Amino acid sequence: MQQRRWHRATSSLLGALTLTAAVTVTATPALAAPDKPEPLSVFPTDSLTVRDPAQLTGRRVALPTDGCGAPIACGLVQQLNQLDGFDLDPRIAVRFSGPVDPAATAARITLQPAGTDARIGVDRVVWDPATNTLYAHPAEQLAPSTTYRLRVQGGPANKATHDTFTTMSATDGLLDIQRQLDSGDAFAAVGIDDPALQVQGAFPARGTTVAWATDRGATDPAPTPTPVPTAALGGTIVFGSFQAPSWLTPDVTIPQTPTGDAGPRPVGAEQLPFVAVLPPGTPPPGGWPVAVFGHGFTSSTNAVFLAAVENARNGIATIGTNVVGHGYGPESGWVVTSGGTTTTIPAYGRGTDQNGDDAIESTEGSSATGAAAAQSSRDALRQTAADNMTLIRSLGGTDVDRDGTPDLSGEDVTYFGQSFGGIYGTMLTGVDPAVTRSVLNVPGGPVAEIARLSPSFRPLTAAALDAAGLLNSDDPTRNGFQEQLPLRGEGPVTVTVPGAVEIQEYLARSTWLSRPGSPETFAPLIEPERVLVQVAYGDQTVPNPTSYTLVDAGDLWSRTSLYRNDRATPPLPNPHSFLLVLPHPSSPQGQAQVAAFLGRGEVVDPDGDGNVWEVPVEDPSVLLSLNFPQPALRP
Repeated sequence: MQQRRWHRATSSLLGALTLTAAVTVTATPALAAPDKPEPLSVFPTDSLTVRDPAQLTGRRVALPTDGCGAPIACGLVQQLNQLDGFDLDPRIAVRFSGPVDPAATAARITLQPAGTDARIGVDRVVWDPATNTLYAHPAEQLAPSTTYRLRVQGGPANKATHDTFTTMSATDGLLDIQRQLDSGDAFAAVGIDDPALQVQGAFPARGTTVAWATDRGATDPAPTPTPVPTAALGGTIVFGSFQAPSWLTPDVTIPQTPTGDAGPRPVGAEQLPFVAVLPPGTPPPGGWPVAVFGHGFTSSTNAVFLAAVENARNGIATIGTNVVGHGYGPESGWVVTSGGTTTTIPAYGRGTDQNGDDAIESTEGSSATGAAAAQSSRDALRQTAADNMTLIRSLGGTDVDRDGTPDLSGEDVTYFGQSFGGIYGTMLTGVDPAVTRSVLNVPGGPVAEIARLSPSFRPLTAAALDAAGLLNSDDPTRNGFQEQLPLRGEGPVTVTVPGAVEIQEYLARSTWLSRPGSPETFAPLIEPERVLVQVAYGDQTVPNPTSYTLVDAGDLWSRTSLYRNDRATPPLPNPHSFLLVLPHPSSPQGQAQVAAFLGRGEVVDPDGDGNVWEVPVEDPSVLLSLNFPQPALRP
């Protein structure tokens, strides 16, 4: 089943999409030449690897470091040279001795996985007339640890060539971490004798007020508590912590180890927070069924209060912890007033002052630093997925009110995550069979593509390109760079902007390096019956093309629900957060769909015969476009 999803035959995709779609900038056929242009080189190729028996693939990447560019670009090459193969979505490059017709030539490029008859075409074609180089990407995500034959068939305007390359073992590191947790080795390695939850306060939801005193560093030494809406659920609010193994080094990276060994080793233990909302009433024997909630980027455990509403009504307890680098600083605390008594409880914020400005921002500490900056949030996401695995293994038998009976069940634990929580939730669900069912709300991938396409995050891409010396535009509406990259399904683009090719190369290499901590990598590991994906039409934070990539990678279209914000009354300005915007009709509808799937494994249509929800999505190709409201600048 897994291989079927990785190797669906897509040789017709180029003809169906790439050669017929209109784009902003299109290529014109090259002038006819009397001699057929000869392919001079192809990439990727196993000739740029060396033998390494310590790797699962038996290979290790060996890109040339001479002339690799600025220090950041050279550091990126050095990190890529630790990997055991090429990207699962490689930037294919074929350099010719002369001009070719990009569309016609791209139609003759195929990839064939070893030992199969499958043929995979290419998409997202770029022609660089300055170097006579055709760039493209596979029409579908490739399988890890697999050798492919890259073939350029000869035609009226060009000669033929072929080569082979091997993809990286992209899922290996996180799978190793899961095995270490399952066996108990990870806990033993860092001295955790008992990972059970430690309850530090339990309060009735009704009549209790909660405020959050956020530690924002030396610039705000005495934070004023900010009220947190708890949605008056009528059950019980629980605060506490648990110990979890950590694989992260101070620069927010997990050291690369040979893929043929047992994986990276944990480097220490960390005390992590949890917030839980229990349903009203008496728990069933063994405790309430539990859904772990994964919060979004810039958010924290305070989102549990909003996410738990429908679960509580359906007899499901909701619990969540903080993402790496979130929750502000370590001195953050909950100020809880209940029954006339005020109690302060540690909130265990995971933010750090990475840039030394004496301030701790909402996500500071979640991205790699120094020479590893190109890895971005790769290892923070892997660590967060591991933290949620630990949380799941800490649940069983938790006695919240200390009456001798368990309040939380550790059996058949489910998961749901919003935005960033949907991203690392895809990784979690793919590698951990302890997750019985999972709802992934507005996820997408790769993370680098989310940053490039989202108006909210595009400045982060600009900052990375600036550090690498690659900004190429004075147009402020483009955040200082113009990359000229087509979306999936669009026709070929001819490069006309100086520096665009270099930006494309840097983005492709950064994505390659980050692939072991990117959600689409793990989507093929998810059995469709275990998951429900919720996507919002016109999402400006996690753009629709990135959701398409994730869903298509796992062939999860039959399990994808589309919220059509363009048909809603009223539409949300940005539908990305629809699940947690409680006053809007989309929130109770979306949460009811979550609760039905987590509790009963049932996929329901939130508006029945209405047209605001498509369950499953009726036409996947609608997600190939950004669908931003007009006017909106296309990156």
